[in-house]
Amino acid sequence: MKSLKVVFLGTPEFAKTSLEAIHQSKHEVVGVVTVADKASGRGQKINQSPVKVYASDNHIPVFQPEKLRNPEFLEELRKLDADVFIVVAFRMMPKVLFEMPKLGTFNLHASLLPDYRGAAPINYAVINGEEKTGATTFFINEKIDEGNILLQEELEILPDENAGSLHDRLMEMGSKLVVKTLDGLAENAIVEKPQPHVEHPKNAYKIFKEDTRINWKAPSKTVHQFILGMSPYPAAFTTIKIGEEEKGLKIFAGKFEISDHGKPSGTLDISKNEFKIYTEDGVYFPQELQLEGKKRMTVKDFLNGFRNFDEISL
Repeated sequence: MKSLKVVFLGTPEFAKTSLEAIHQSKHEVVGVVTVADKASGRGQKINQSPVKVYASDNHIPVFQPEKLRNPEFLEELRKLDADVFIVVAFRMMPKVLFEMPKLGTFNLHASLLPDYRGAAPINYAVINGEEKTGATTFFINEKIDEGNILLQEELEILPDENAGSLHDRLMEMGSKLVVKTLDGLAENAIVEKPQPHVEHPKNAYKIFKEDTRINWKAPSKTVHQFILGMSPYPAAFTTIKIGEEEKGLKIFAGKFEISDHGKPSGTLDISKNEFKIYTEDGVYFPQELQLEGKKRMTVKDFLNGFRNFDEISL
């Protein structure tokens, strides 16, 4: 099989797994483009992206441009004479960059396009209670996630699976799909095809803090899927009142029951042995949670931290 010269563009762990798979294949990674190092945390420690760490450990040249249109950076990439660029969990790319390689630039997206275009496809597939999702490789063009499809593979979403577990399974599956796509391009064995036209494709917009608040007036199943789809990151939250003090409460996992309780949605029953929140058509029982300023814990440990339950409300 013909070996292709690849420039890889990506940042997080999801991307690193694909980079590792390409590096261990017959193809040659001639350069990596990733985000600039950032200071974070209390000590403002300088953090390198997982992609940079892997590339550095394996002596692959790394580029960290502030601007992707920087002429010196573009010239450096041209000199690498790559056959193809591969993008996994990176940022918007200018045309001058994605049109540079001979075979073009392809992206790995964690959904079955055209559904769930956007920044959070894994979260929304779980939130919406989908039974399957998948991964797609496609050629990048000037519209976000709308280029011609190369390969696509389905993955079943397991019952009560959260976004974190699905992320990890798609990460492994996607890395294999990237190598399979490279192999197909090397052998000229893939016929690219336009994405099917769907009148109203499901969207996966970027999730902001205000999008993560739980709506207790929704049906129990909707609440349950929302919490799973936000877990473990960015995490669904509600606000709890302890006496006169309001605090954020993140909920990572729980279970629900359908019941005709006659109680107002969003009220709670809480005691030493039980924590339940009433929804439109039943009851939700948080099992893993995190009170603002505290660490993540089980509901048992959470309840053990209180003496007076009468002063707690949602």
